[in-house]
Amino acid sequence: MYIERLNYSGLNCYRLANGVLELIITGDVGPRIIHFGFIGDRNEFYQADPLALPADRSAWQLYGGHRLWHAPEAAGRTTVPDNAPITVEDHGDFVRIIQPTDAAGIEKQIDVRLTPASNRVQLTHRLINHNLWGVELAVWALSVMNPSGTAVIPLPPRGSHPDDLLPNATLAIWPYVDLSDPRFGFGRKYIRIAHNPHVSTPLKLGAAVPSGWIAYTNADHLLIKQFEYAADAAYPDLGSNVEVFANDFMLELETLSPLVTLAPTASVEHVERWTLVKDVPEVASDDAIDRCVLPVVNS
Repeated sequence: MYIERLNYSGLNCYRLANGVLELIITGDVGPRIIHFGFIGDRNEFYQADPLALPADRSAWQLYGGHRLWHAPEAAGRTTVPDNAPITVEDHGDFVRIIQPTDAAGIEKQIDVRLTPASNRVQLTHRLINHNLWGVELAVWALSVMNPSGTAVIPLPPRGSHPDDLLPNATLAIWPYVDLSDPRFGFGRKYIRIAHNPHVSTPLKLGAAVPSGWIAYTNADHLLIKQFEYAADAAYPDLGSNVEVFANDFMLELETLSPLVTLAPTASVEHVERWTLVKDVPEVASDDAIDRCVLPVVNS
């Protein structure tokens, strides 16, 4: 894994590469991965333009990229600013990004491990409680994707009547969401959420996804995020371990760990494994997802 320091869009940053993929980590703020993609190719993430430090460092700033929060969402806790410089540690086969303990008493870390000469990367998200009391939370990993793509949420295995009489899927619907929104595509096996840059109305959907993956296709590129699912654990937001949020300028792919009560000095981790592939046709149906996405998930 190759590591270098560089100036990226006016910020001090670190570039990681493995001959296939490159990631750029912001050094002036974070923890945040502001750029991810094939070497010399486009950024798969949305990035604020201009990418600049706010005049008020005490205010939360949307830079874009991939970030780490903790759920459930709450004013004054979730959007604790991440506008201070971070520490980047080179551990040989992985890099650790460390944020100073924030105003909520939580330290955030992300370990980035690039598989050599591969289109895969693993991220271990870690929260450490530095309060004198326990805190209930879940690790919340958010990737802010470039516009005009389509998110894919897999549903649990489908069944038939009268053999399957009990429900096996849950969806969380936020109060501002209209299920007749044409950005939704409800199939038998998958839910598709298409980003539309001309629709500013926010949209959000959560789901329990036991198969442990979520995907985003955009201009013939496919990103798959894979993660573990604990069937007996409690998850935030009515049992959601996957959430998608969209507005007019970006779409967020979000995954969450189970809820825990984190004791003082204790930590909790949540791992995502990313796979990025090229030359993927549009996924406008369940059959197309079966042909184009499932082989990558199962590889």
